[in-house]
Amino acid sequence: MVHTFDLKNKVVLLTGGYGHLGKAIAESLLYHQATLYVLGRDEAKFTATFNSMDVDQSQLHFVACDISLSENLKGAFQHVFDREGKIDVLINNAFYSKGQSPETMTDEEWNYCIDGTLSSVFRSIKAIIPFYKKAQQGKIINVSSMYGVVAPQFEIYDDFPQFLNPPHYGAAKAGVIQLTKYYASYLGQFGVQVNTVTPGPFPSDAVQQTTGFVTALESKTSLNRIGKPEDLAGSFVFLASDASNFITGQNIVVDGGWTSK
Repeated sequence: MVHTFDLKNKVVLLTGGYGHLGKAIAESLLYHQATLYVLGRDEAKFTATFNSMDVDQSQLHFVACDISLSENLKGAFQHVFDREGKIDVLINNAFYSKGQSPETMTDEEWNYCIDGTLSSVFRSIKAIIPFYKKAQQGKIINVSSMYGVVAPQFEIYDDFPQFLNPPHYGAAKAGVIQLTKYYASYLGQFGVQVNTVTPGPFPSDAVQQTTGFVTALESKTSLNRIGKPEDLAGSFVFLASDASNFITGQNIVVDGGWTSK
């Protein structure tokens, strides 16, 4: 019998695991009994995020990792492999960015976001390949954005310019979807699956304090509401589990119908 959504005995690596969405992803993976390694730069933030959560701390570990450095990623993956003897799932959720204006953005701001949002995913995939080729199996789950699929509807931001989605972010997230397809095709021969999860409107708690902006976002979805972090978490459990063993190269859009309208 296949225990479809059971993640027990699966070793999962998650970058960006203690932010608004990362926390919910982590909590859901832990609930389904994964052994979870959160990779990040801020152990104090990791501790503050998870110490108050009702999770089995023996399943949860922190590994220092900087996604801007290939050697750092390799070292973090090797550390987990040496400890566990395998890596089953890699989730590329972390990113970094700066700059916002479509007209006055500097070259440095553009390049910084492309590096932190797209090139970092490439570095992470490249670093995991030797482990997965040796094992002849493995799963990679990347994270895109609805703005990697469609352009922003700029009227939403007329009254809230501080929240305007920048051009380099969407371009990089579109690249993540293509990178997913590329590596799904390339790594399929080694039994490796590569997929993307694309979130829609999931504003942070801080952004939600601006109720007018939330109302504008809600009006653009088919369900007339914004996403809650727990709405997103299940897609990662599905893709990490044996339920998705014949799925690769796909983009699972979790956006309340935003991109279908």
